[in-house]
Amino acid sequence: MRKSYVQIEGVLYEKGTEPHGEGHLVMPDIKPYKSMKTGEMITSRSAHREHLKKHGLQELGNEPLKYIDRPYTGIPDVNPQGRKELIRAQVSGMTHRQFKEAIKRDVDRVKWNSNS
Repeated sequence: MRKSYVQIEGVLYEKGTEPHGEGHLVMPDIKPYKSMKTGEMITSRSAHREHLKKHGLQELGNEPLKYIDRPYTGIPDVNPQGRKELIRAQVSGMTHRQFKEAIKRDVDRVKWNSNS
């Protein structure tokens, strides 16, 4: 069996035997972020929880994805010409650098998902 160690102030302790400091652990508030759903700024944990609840969103971590029993509504249902115009409008709103980064992400995604 392999042992794991942790170093505290220059001293090695086997995991599970290390001394714990005095006092309480306080979790800091989250850093503000821009919502991908609405574009508004979320500035606290309580606002984050409320935002998720209000828009029916789920926070994902490292756990496997579970089937959600509701239809996906993130992409509007448009006809092919409408889709073409939507893409054209999105691309025309990008800077050259943003466009190049988007292309690189797409190429990397294709490489990652290919079986070769």
